[in-house]
Parts: sequence; structure tokens; C-alpha cells
Amino acid sequence: MNYHFRKAELSEIAPIWEILQQAILRRKEDSSNQWQDGYPNPEVVQKDIEKGEGFVLVTGETIIGYSAVLINDEPAYEKIEGNWLTNGDFVVLHRVAISEKYLGKGLAKMILRYIEDFAVSNNIYSIKADTNFDNIAMMKIFESSGYTYCGEVYFRGSSRKAYEKVLAKQD
Repeated sequence: MNYHFRKAELSEIAPIWEILQQAILRRKEDSSNQWQDGYPNPEVVQKDIEKGEGFVLVTGETIIGYSAVLINDEPAYEKIEGNWLTNGDFVVLHRVAISEKYLGKGLAKMILRYIEDFAVSNNIYSIKADTNFDNIAMMKIFESSGYTYCGEVYFRGSSRKAYEKVLAKQD
């Protein structure tokens, strides 16, 4: 399969939202509290795209994955219970979701690699992320992708596990 990671377009909210709804249901089936409170929702996706922060993973014309990718923009990360590995510029990823039909192919890890390329192309060498304490699948992806557990951050009243990966500078 040939995959491509690019900025999402407003016309793509419906297929992106479908993928996120599948992920929300999977979180529920895994007995996770993550994404069970009306967030994310189509308005969140629309804001991501309007700000140029919504990205899709596609094969051909088919959208098979989604992630929000932000630069230096996560106020919750200023108050970590623990310590980040770095204090400079960073890329943040949120709302990583893969289409049900494409699960088990390592595509979430592929999205992380694309985000690493995006960071380096912007001369940024740190990626920060967080996930719910009960999202075992995402924690395993972070750990197997070279992320370091740094502590806890708080979103919408609940504690989340925070991770960072420091990227090597290319000469």
C-alpha cells in the first residue's frame, strides 16, 4: 500500500469524524473513559482543519487515519507533574485515530513517524503527547516508538500520562 500524510481539508470532516467515532467506540469497548464525554466532536475537527493542524493518513483517495498536529501549542503541558526532557520548541499530537478497516497494520506508529518528519522539517526536535491512563494501546505505541514517560498533565479535569520523544538533529 502507498500511504501519504497531508493536511486535511474542510470537505473531509465527514470521513474524519467517522474514523473518530469508530475510535471513540473502541475506547468504550476497551472500558476506557477516554473520549467518552462528547470530545472530540466534529467542531473540534473543523477547528483543527481551519487552523491548519488537522492531518490525514490516506491510501489513494481513501482517508484511513487522522491526527491533530500542533506546534508549541498546549497550555496544559506547562503544568506537568514530572519533568519534560526538553524545554524548547515542540510538536504536539492529539486525536490519533485509525479507520476500523485498517487496524493492526502499524498505521498509528506510521502517523507518529510522519509527525517526526514534520517536526524535523520545521527544525523542531521534540514531540510531546499524552494519553488516558486506561488507553493501554496508545501507551504501548508510545513506548515502542521511543517515547519517554515524563509525568502527568491535566485536561478537562482529569489526569493524563505525558510522553516526550527527542529527535536527533540531522547534519
